[in-house]
Amino acid sequence: MGKMTGFLEFQRQPEVYEPVDARRKDYREFVHALSDEAAKTQGARCMDCGIPFCNNGCPVNNIIPDWNDLVYRGNWREALDVLHSTNNFPEFTGRVCPAPCESACTLGINADPVGIKSIEHFIIDKGWEMGWVVPLPPMAKTGKKVAIVGSGPAGLAAAQQLARAGHDVTVFEKSSRIGGLLRYGIPDFKLDKALIDRRMAQMQAEGVTFRTRCLVGADNVPAGVVNDATETISATQLSAEFDAVILAGGSELPRDLPVPGRQLKGVHFALEFLIPQNKSVAGDGANPIDAKGKHVLVIGGGDTGSDCVGTSNRHGAASITQIELMPRPPEQEHKELTWPYWPLKLRTSSSHEEGCARDWAIVTKEFIDDGLGNLKAVKAARLEWHNGKMSEVAGSEFEIRADLVFLAMGFTNPLAPVLDAFGVAKDARGNANATTDGADCYATNVAKVFAAGDMRRGQSLIVWAIREGRQCAREVDAFLMGSSVLPR
Repeated sequence: MGKMTGFLEFQRQPEVYEPVDARRKDYREFVHALSDEAAKTQGARCMDCGIPFCNNGCPVNNIIPDWNDLVYRGNWREALDVLHSTNNFPEFTGRVCPAPCESACTLGINADPVGIKSIEHFIIDKGWEMGWVVPLPPMAKTGKKVAIVGSGPAGLAAAQQLARAGHDVTVFEKSSRIGGLLRYGIPDFKLDKALIDRRMAQMQAEGVTFRTRCLVGADNVPAGVVNDATETISATQLSAEFDAVILAGGSELPRDLPVPGRQLKGVHFALEFLIPQNKSVAGDGANPIDAKGKHVLVIGGGDTGSDCVGTSNRHGAASITQIELMPRPPEQEHKELTWPYWPLKLRTSSSHEEGCARDWAIVTKEFIDDGLGNLKAVKAARLEWHNGKMSEVAGSEFEIRADLVFLAMGFTNPLAPVLDAFGVAKDARGNANATTDGADCYATNVAKVFAAGDMRRGQSLIVWAIREGRQCAREVDAFLMGSSVLPR
């Protein structure tokens, strides 16, 4: 805990955002970490709640009260050590995690919760600033080789843990740069990609090898999935060359919207817009989709849709509308019913604040042709929801002007060709079938092949990916060595 009476004396202080007009002009991060004094004050708000639900609200089980207290007392380095004990990449989670820990904060029952995410952001930025984040190579090598397929947060977390345990780790990535959807699915204004490069350098010094533009398994990548690979390695070859394999790719297959006019020019999956934009910012070529002066419609109300909004604003779109199939959430959650769980409530992102019209309970019925094969509008209708079931409101059809549509309705499952190439059994949702507890957890039905992150659980949060990567690494280490001292 922090100061005994801190939660009574101090108000929650949010991080400082750059003004909307300024941040819309470029792709730089615009959220500034807390100052030293502000961090101490926010750490002081952590109360002596007795049972810190925030620990369990956090998927990686961050030891939150401990590092809140250390920050309050100015023990920055000790706070960093505690933070790193459960989380390999707090600079990522401190920026893009939705912070379910804060929803579980006991103070949040009747006041603003502790600013856990902002304190985490402060701790890791302070650690890098002071030069405390350094490579931790193993004392001895085991001679065992591990292949990790996918370089998102699950793959990277597993790679770092296994390399520190002394194994020779190679990470395979089909894209041109390492990071998976951390690199290409999240805009630079939310996560500066130099942060990934910095961690990569640390991991390379710890013994991790990265191989990009390398597709593992079958080469029949489904439509809507970006593939930069210039070489393909068979599952048989990988299994023969390595003592263990971890499948840690993302849930990349986008949910489509098969309504009339889907083939029109101007209708795109969200990542067909976001990935090229991140590549453009990195100097890897121009984005083929230009939203400047266009009327943009984003279909889907989640984070990916919000990222399309923010990116379209930076392009200079003439207008941006975002629609959602589900009804409008309440402005404030019913805390008595939901705490300490993740609540259903209206969430407005920084991208929405930059300019966006939003509407809910809308069904898309048709993409309308301008007569030349180009999109000119979308036919939609309003919905009514009763007992979880939707019905179209009679006579409610209307049109939304749109030159560009981005489909941001989530992702259905990981790439089936990769799982099929290894012969991995799938669950009912198309994910790798593997448990997370008990004997042989994270192991698939195929000898020495494991699965973690989105590949196993489906589309999820970065914190769940890091947790599963770390836990899977422990199971692989135990599989290779007979036992493991890696944390679970």
